[in-house]
Amino acid sequence: MPVETTFSDPVLHALPAGGPLLWVGDGPIPNNVLAAAGDHWQIAHRTWAEWPPAELAQAPLVVASPSADCADWRMMADVLDDLERQASVAVFLLADEHQGVRQMLASRRGPFLAVSDAIDGRDLTVKLAAATQFQPSLERLHDELAVSRRDASDALMGRELNEQLQLAARLQRDFLPRRMPEVGPARFGVLFRPASWVSGDIYDIFRLDETHVGFYVVDAIGHGMPAALLTMFIKKALQTKRILGNTYHILPPHEALAELNADICHQDLSSCQFCTAVYCVLDVASLELTYARAGHPRPILAHADGRFEQLVADGPLLGVFEEAQYHSHTTTLAHGDRIILYTDGADQAFAPLPTHDGPRNFPDVVRPWSSAPRDYLLMELAGILDVNIGHADPEDDVTVLVMDV
Repeated sequence: MPVETTFSDPVLHALPAGGPLLWVGDGPIPNNVLAAAGDHWQIAHRTWAEWPPAELAQAPLVVASPSADCADWRMMADVLDDLERQASVAVFLLADEHQGVRQMLASRRGPFLAVSDAIDGRDLTVKLAAATQFQPSLERLHDELAVSRRDASDALMGRELNEQLQLAARLQRDFLPRRMPEVGPARFGVLFRPASWVSGDIYDIFRLDETHVGFYVVDAIGHGMPAALLTMFIKKALQTKRILGNTYHILPPHEALAELNADICHQDLSSCQFCTAVYCVLDVASLELTYARAGHPRPILAHADGRFEQLVADGPLLGVFEEAQYHSHTTTLAHGDRIILYTDGADQAFAPLPTHDGPRNFPDVVRPWSSAPRDYLLMELAGILDVNIGHADPEDDVTVLVMDV
């Protein structure tokens, strides 16, 4: 219920009486928000489980407190995309532990304000007044953009856009391996399914020397052209070897990811700045696999004897903090073992297949075929995708990389 305040008239008069304010948070509405709203805002309360709420289209102002799930960068990116599409101004109340969210808000440069969750009611009222004054300009810009789109020639623009996207898709595929290398006993196969013309996923497999092969899968958060452009930057930016005079040094995966993270942070990108990755180096002589992970789904290890596990490795998302640290882990493989790397689009694509225990994730789907021939496994996965998605637009890009010993 709105509470009475003793704030000065100039501040209160900046707020339109009876205006809608959408509060998004998993707990009760904080006292400072109630005090800032006073009698001048009608508050609608929604939880993050209800995102995006129906009131979003009508709410010029959103005040939100990130939940634990908002530490999921992909969810946070979707939230910011939804807010930008609705011409809403959002004020985020952030605790000290929300530094990652604060960094993401700053990098997006959108209509977002980040304030401390300890802000008192009066100061929050001033922030709401400033956001309210900005909102009509933002709404006008959205209206002008809609008019310009309607006035454009849809047929001409669609044809030109299709041609450009086809060229972009062709260019992106030129960055992918043209053939699967064979290094010692290592054999590779890939399922690569973009959600649209271009993909936010990228993979690579490359010989490092006579006894080492490197391979990785990267997933840029987002879709379409911005994500595809970031993948091509990653392809060129990832350092795998360092030349030292007449010799060289193979960078362990954690060093390679740390340098890539620093390069992405230095670019100070305004959108699609963040990505997940897993990078592996296999010594084909000793069959020792060294790997590091950056916010990516854990690699799957299917043993020749039928055991099935996901390899544990910690590491933050790429592109958030320049000084982020990553860690390499090692495991020794045996002949007949299989490593599977995949992007989280695979989890989403196979989610429609429920079991008596609930929806299945990708490891559950792939487990029955974990010992099948590599080409047969990839063919089965492609068939499941075709059945699940059909002619509908997939929600995310799907990449599955398989390495057999």
